[in-house]
This record gives sequence, structure tokens and C-alpha cells, in this order.
Amino acid sequence: MAKVATVYECQQCGYQSPKWLGKCSDCGAWNSFVEGRPETLARPKAGADTFYSLQSKLAPLEEIGTKAPPRVLTRLSELDRLLGGGMVPGSVILLGGDPGIGKSTLVLQVLASLSEAGGKVAYLSGEESADQIKLRAERLGVKSQNLYVMTENDLSRALPQIEALKPQMLVVDSIQTVYQPDLGSAPGSVTQVRECAGKLLYLAKSRGFTVLLVGHVTKEGALAGPKILEHMVDTVLYFEGDRGQPYRILRTFKNRFGSVSELAVYEMRGSGLVEVTNPSELFLSDSPELAPGSVVVSSLKGTRPLLAELQALVTPSSLGMPRRVTVGVDSQRVALLCAVLEKIVGLHLGGQDIFLNVVGGLDVDEPAVDLGVLLAIVSSFQNRALQKRTLVLGEVGLSGEIRPVAGEAIRLQEAARLGFQRAILPKKGSQEKLPKDLELNRVANVAAALDLL
Repeated sequence: MAKVATVYECQQCGYQSPKWLGKCSDCGAWNSFVEGRPETLARPKAGADTFYSLQSKLAPLEEIGTKAPPRVLTRLSELDRLLGGGMVPGSVILLGGDPGIGKSTLVLQVLASLSEAGGKVAYLSGEESADQIKLRAERLGVKSQNLYVMTENDLSRALPQIEALKPQMLVVDSIQTVYQPDLGSAPGSVTQVRECAGKLLYLAKSRGFTVLLVGHVTKEGALAGPKILEHMVDTVLYFEGDRGQPYRILRTFKNRFGSVSELAVYEMRGSGLVEVTNPSELFLSDSPELAPGSVVVSSLKGTRPLLAELQALVTPSSLGMPRRVTVGVDSQRVALLCAVLEKIVGLHLGGQDIFLNVVGGLDVDEPAVDLGVLLAIVSSFQNRALQKRTLVLGEVGLSGEIRPVAGEAIRLQEAARLGFQRAILPKKGSQEKLPKDLELNRVANVAAALDLL
């Protein structure tokens, strides 16, 4: 009897090897190989309905229509804005996030909203029973005859019923728990995730309904499964937040039908997720005066400006090597700004511990907050507070010059709407129409900005 051949496949990238490897020679992942037979790891037979079997005729570019596809509104304004104006029929969306963060709650609310508008929607769950989904629906107040629920892991048994239903939207919770039995490998493996996603993508494109895939994440916080999954889908969303806090942030990392780096804020309540339409107010202090070390900056998240309070604490260090601790700000950027203060201004920070934090857990990782970080450090070091209701914008160069930032006008408009009265800005600014009720203090270099403290 002939010996059955085996191969080993990397669960991160799909690389195959005839022997087990501790480290993948293709992607560098450690301890990621699992054993399988070649026939179980192979792609489905030719003619199978997968993403790879999508066909079209070769045609000149000029003859291809340019009509924009109609959008389907979820009636959840923040999500519609995040997606670029609603869902595109035939698109595939991937939603990732930590366990317990609220992914299943979010997708159930989306399905409920669509079904209440009259559309048929389907929820395919491979993790929960129908009773558990029903209990969550009752807690959220979901009552609709157009929302269909199915608990099934075998995709070959589930898809015929879904095709017969012809839903407006299908949610698969999660892509790591469904499988195709003809492949033979375990659910969640590279082969299963790739081929199940390809099958669902084929159905979405050929039948014209939206598919939302819920994805697991690794312990490092990245989406689990092969990287090709993110390349196959049209939109990648990530749901994040501290489970000890009520607020959740939904971000776009890829969107073929809209802008990326968009952000929406939700508040988790007993009745479900509630949209926060004015998130800047969450990240700003209610105190009548700013304390030394506190500065308000503006971060552009896609097309939305978010105002956040940045706090710095500078104290004498008792250690041989002073600490530089940052939360929500790039630590390398902070080190650069400290070097500018040492060289250009003559501020001796070598013996000081510097702690920086963005209130509310927001990440502000763009150069536009450089001047705010710098002023916060100096404000804490010299124990001088900035005026209340002052916005600080500007990128700081290595020679101490203040450079202009993108989206200056919309940042200032957001500040004026929230009642800010003063702004410290680069000397070379936007030529667009700016709010008249803001006192604009334009500075050319760091020294001029420090004079305004």
C-alpha cells in the first residue's frame, strides 16, 4: 500500500512545505504550520462557483459603463458615512474586533434597521445558537418578520437556502467558523477561510447582495486568517475600544467605494450601540480652565476633524535614563520634538521624565499635532497654562519652523462650532474661507509659538 503523502501549510500566509517548519520561510510566522493532505489543501475543481470563476468579456475601456452603483442606506447615519454613503450592492465587508467588543450587536442592529425598511436580510451564525441570537434581539428591541436567522457551520448546506431567500444583506458570523466539507481541512484554516470567502464573494458579485463577514483577531490585534482575505473584500472595518469603558470606535482601513481612515464613535448601552454624533465633546475636558500641560489639538480622521485634549506631565527624573511614556501619540515623534526643544529653544529636558496622554483613549498620529505636543511639554515644564478654548495646529520641522497642515479650514470650522475662541496656527495657512469668530494667531517658528503661552 502506497504511503499517503502529507504537506504542511502555514496558517498565516498559506505557504506549503513537504516537512514541518518552525518558522515560515515566506511570511516569517513562528509555529504556524499544520499538517494536511495535498488534496484537502488544493483549490476546488474547475467550474466550481468561487471568486476565481467570475467571468467577463474583454472590452475596450471606452465601452464600459461608468454609472455609479446605487447605495443601500442602513439608516444608521454614522455607518452610512463610514461606508461612503451607504452599502454598495454586491460588495463584501469584513468586520474585525476583539472578543466581546460588540461586533455581533452591531451587525444585528444593522440587519434590524434594513429589515424594518422592508428588505429581507439573513444572519448566518456559526458561533451562537438561534436561541442566543433571539435573546440578544429581544434585548435590543428587534422585532421584524424580514430578519432570517440560521445557525450552521457547513456552508454547502447554508448557501442554497440563502440563495433561495435572495436577501438584501447576508451576515456571516464568523468567517473562521464556517467550512466547506469537500476541502477536508479544519474550519479557520487558511484553505477554508480563503475558499469560503471566495464562495461568498462570488455569490455577492453574481447575485447582487451585500455580504458582511465577521472576523476574529489574533492576540496581537490583527485580523486572523490569511492576508488574502483582506485583499479579496471591498471594505475592511475594525471595531475597537476598552471593554471597561462604554465607548467603541469603528474605523475603516480599506474602502473601494469611499475614503479610508474614517471613524465613527458608538456608546454601548443596555439597549445596544448608540451613535455619538459629536465625538469631539467626549475627548474634551469640561473644566473651566486648562491645567498646565493641557492642550487641545485637532486630528483629521478621514474627512472628520476630531478635537482631543492632550496632556503632558514633565517631572524631574530619579533614574539614570529619563522615561518617555506616551499613550495615543507616536513616541518617536515625541523624541524628535524634545530634541527640537533642546537644540532650538535651549530647554534642558535631559533630566526630566515626560509622560504624554490623549484623553479618551484616542490615537492622534499625524504631524498636525506636533505643535500641540510641543506646547504641552513646555507648558508642564514651566507650569504655565494655555488659555482656555484655544486650538493648536501645526507641524514642527527639525529647524524649529512651523509647517502648514492639511484640512486647516474644516478643523477650524469644527473648533468654532464647539465654541473655541482662539487658534495657534502656522504662518502659511489655508486660502479657504475661515471662521470669522476665531482669533487666529499665526506663527512661523517654535519661539513665536512659545511667546503665546
